[in-house]
Amino acid sequence: FGSSFSVTSHKGEVGAFAQLSSRLHFTQSLPTTMSDEDHTFESTDAGASATYPQQAGEIRKGSYLMIKGRPCKCIEVSTSKTGKHGHAKAHIVALDIFTGKKLEDLCPTSHNLDVPFVKRTEYQLLTADGDTGEVSLLTESGETKDDLNLPTVVKVGEPTEDDKKVTAEILESVEKGTDIFVIVQAACGEEKIIQTKTTSG
Repeated sequence: FGSSFSVTSHKGEVGAFAQLSSRLHFTQSLPTTMSDEDHTFESTDAGASATYPQQAGEIRKGSYLMIKGRPCKCIEVSTSKTGKHGHAKAHIVALDIFTGKKLEDLCPTSHNLDVPFVKRTEYQLLTADGDTGEVSLLTESGETKDDLNLPTVVKVGEPTEDDKKVTAEILESVEKGTDIFVIVQAACGEEKIIQTKTTSG
């Protein structure tokens, strides 16, 4: 009786193991998609390396900061004190440096915010196509940079007045055959032409 019991329990274990292993196979297939998703988040959060922390109380008009994951430039900041035991809060109004969209944040002044590293680079304009929006630039090392578009080619929302103005200046220079430089602003893995500059300086 004892041996038949052990065999049954052994069979039960085998059955349980088979079930468990099939579950394991099932769950193992899940992390693959999860890790893919995690990887996607990492790449968007790779913005973390493109930012540094700064206290909200130190943000001033003209400062750069991240709001809702977007690089912004502060246009207005005010501090309000709450009750006796409350924390002073900073109310920040800023514009997305790429889309011009207005964003707001309200947080304790002691709270750390992410501030993006914003870089501006000057390139010589080679060509620009008003129909496709494609732009070709010349780097300092003499290579061509072809991964940018005219400022009016936007992924989100509508082009700003500045976008239209800069695009008009670029196309006019191409039409006239005059040499101009463009200023490209870069932050958090995004780039955009934000200004033109004539060779005369």
